[in-house]
Amino acid sequence: MRRVLILGGTAEARALADALAGDPALDVVSSLAGRTDQPRLPAGRSRSGGFGGAAGLTAWLRAERIHAMIDATHPFAAEISRHAAAAATAADIPLLALRRPGWTPGPGDRWHWADTVRHAATLAPALGSRAFLTIGRQELAVFAGLDLHLLARMVRDPTPPLPRNCRVLLARGPFTLAGESALLREHRIDLLVTKDSGGGATAPKLAAARASGIPVLIIRRPPPPGGVDTAASPAEAAAWLAARIGPA
Repeated sequence: MRRVLILGGTAEARALADALAGDPALDVVSSLAGRTDQPRLPAGRSRSGGFGGAAGLTAWLRAERIHAMIDATHPFAAEISRHAAAAATAADIPLLALRRPGWTPGPGDRWHWADTVRHAATLAPALGSRAFLTIGRQELAVFAGLDLHLLARMVRDPTPPLPRNCRVLLARGPFTLAGESALLREHRIDLLVTKDSGGGATAPKLAAARASGIPVLIIRRPPPPGGVDTAASPAEAAAWLAARIGPA
């Protein structure tokens, strides 16, 4: 059998594991970071927790005799992607980065782009005074000291310290246009700050901002490590896998 490791935690990773589960020639293991309570488990085998950096991942790949690895983590999980690239090179196995397409602006959008969360924090005060942050739980401190009222939404409790004038909202998508529009009105939001995560589960906030005429400050996603093959969908990833490792 051909053993495949999927670095997962995304909807695309689950869809890929589901698509590969029926192939008797494949033994698929999905690895989850273990940061989400009661995650939706993909088809096939799964493991939870880190590997111990690139060296630990390399050792695991060799011990498990993995034939190929697919990095289907969140588009902003840059550290694990770097570890995956280094480990794939050291273990001499093919690696694919599966990344859903990013968002693109449409008519009526007032989008501004930032290279990092810190860059976004420097731009935000000129764009609004009551910001809705959907940037995750670990980088809120970057907005400390700014003269802004903040509403920060995330799945789990944030990493302290919190900026002053920051209210935390714990919620998990998918979200709706009606719900997002009501949220913007209730909190008198005049700026949305988000990451270019892509996908439809959290996209309604962009439509709500467009309908309300609110500017959006979007943080660009980091590129995959150099020299790594990429795919935009689970179907493309499955085709790449068939071409790279062939039949058992």
